[in-house]
Amino acid sequence: MGGCFSKPKPVEVKIEVVIPEKERSKEEMSPNGKASPLVYKVNGTARHYHLEEHPIASNPYHNPKDVVEASVCHVKDLENGQMREVDLGCGKALLIKESGEFHAVGHKCPHYGAPLVKGVLSKGRVRCPWHGACFNISTGDIEDFPGLDSLPRFQVKIEKEKVYIRASEQALQTQRRTKMMAKCISLSNYNLSSTNVLIIGAGAAGLVCAETLRQEGFSDRIVMCTMDRHLPYDRPKLSKSMDSHLEQIVLRPKEFFRTYDIEVLTEMQVAAVDIKNKIAIFKDGLKMEYNKLLIATGNTPKALSCKGKEVENVFNIRTPEDANRVVKLATSKNVVIVGASFLGMEVAAYLAERAHSVSLVELEEVPFKKFFGERVGRAVMKMFESNRVKFYMQTEVSELREQEGKLKEVVLKSGKVLRADVCVVGVGAVPATGFLKQSGINIDSKGFIVVNKMMQTNIPGVFAAGDAVTFPLALRNNKKVNVPHWQMAHMHGRIAALNMLAHGMEINTVPYLWTAMFGKSIRYAGHGEGFDDVVIQGDLDELKFVAFYTKSDEVVAVASMNYDPIVSKVAEVLAAGRTIRKRDVETGDMSWLTGKGS
Repeated sequence: MGGCFSKPKPVEVKIEVVIPEKERSKEEMSPNGKASPLVYKVNGTARHYHLEEHPIASNPYHNPKDVVEASVCHVKDLENGQMREVDLGCGKALLIKESGEFHAVGHKCPHYGAPLVKGVLSKGRVRCPWHGACFNISTGDIEDFPGLDSLPRFQVKIEKEKVYIRASEQALQTQRRTKMMAKCISLSNYNLSSTNVLIIGAGAAGLVCAETLRQEGFSDRIVMCTMDRHLPYDRPKLSKSMDSHLEQIVLRPKEFFRTYDIEVLTEMQVAAVDIKNKIAIFKDGLKMEYNKLLIATGNTPKALSCKGKEVENVFNIRTPEDANRVVKLATSKNVVIVGASFLGMEVAAYLAERAHSVSLVELEEVPFKKFFGERVGRAVMKMFESNRVKFYMQTEVSELREQEGKLKEVVLKSGKVLRADVCVVGVGAVPATGFLKQSGINIDSKGFIVVNKMMQTNIPGVFAAGDAVTFPLALRNNKKVNVPHWQMAHMHGRIAALNMLAHGMEINTVPYLWTAMFGKSIRYAGHGEGFDDVVIQGDLDELKFVAFYTKSDEVVAVASMNYDPIVSKVAEVLAAGRTIRKRDVETGDMSWLTGKGS
């Protein structure tokens, strides 16, 4: 069982594997009230499940013909805390020396292929310089996100003061490893209307939750449901790489879901949740019992409320089809983008070379002012203006005019009339939680689901993750925050899964995000909400800078452009629990960053 709209088939696969003893929740039962068909031993936890994995992960050298061994350096070539990219002839590896020991792993981040040698090494892990994913240098396992796969790990040996790496050629080529996962063993015990774990939403949070459950040996039924037509895909690319086709951005292929028995019900909307009876009621009338529930529904984009909002060729970018359609309509035409949000600005940047004209309408005085501050916002605005994007600031849309049903003009409250063949709306979003209003699940005044550090709601067995939640952020003294970004959704999903299995794991990660415009990226780590000053080092005019966001005397966030890997370095310092003082960054002396993040 697995994949889309799959029908249960009787399956009985039982391979006993003993894994480390972990506390099992007393209520981890099948929806029918019978004990989950897993076997436990007194001297540890033995479960019946079938394990599947890329061969390299379980035994990297299963095929002698696939193995290569090479001398890569002298033992004295690397000091403690150093990394080096080394070539084994048929591929490269990342060689690391820390605390006198050598480690070798894949050299590319499995997320987007960043060179990890340019990242940050700190306390047994390496952090990607581009988007902040973290990998354990001993195991290669992913420890922070974004991305789904881990790094392959290679054998290292020392002979006659030379360092040798022994590796699988396949692993050197793929540079990624999917963790070992269980499969469902109890399909014949279920009918279509019951599941052990139900995941509402198939974004990053939902997928990582499902994968983590399988990685931890969970072998009961998992069902994900989504209003989308597609299997989970890389949503950030919709505005950063708008003409990407679905097959280029799916996070996992259809075969993956079949292999690991993760069922995905597409175009299925949950209309209500009955928490007393543990039942999700779908819009089409289907009812599904669950034991554990994850709500990861994300958000819903705000629409324009002006006259003519229903005319054709006005888009919110929500699907690959939306993005592809906008690119097609915009080519050599006039585009108006409403809202200088991340989405709005990324779309403007992507279309600037393709459209005849790109106009951007924004209520604020400067793009990104509340997030990056006025000075950084103005520098970004200047970059856009030099790339033919025209800004109309401190105004909003009063009317959309049509000709033969299709958009023709956008009228601003300032009185300006803009020619427009296509309009993209990026004026923010609201949490997609309306269906929970009568459920008893705690929702705050803005519609966000309130969770604790274990991603648990106020209802036992009900978890929530991703853009639709507020959670306590350790970095800001456990202040309840909403962080609607890709990396955080991944981590939410992982923490929720571990706590469904009663691991007692609390979230403790540093928010990390990025935006891409005109071939340049702004990277950002921390949580700068409420910052009262910005300390900038570097040159804003040259777009080579680092900006430190401070609140009172403390640095709460950092952003940079063309200054890698400083954001990843600061993220490691913050992750280690260190406080960065304003005086540390005001002098321009970055020596405090040259340590090991401790």
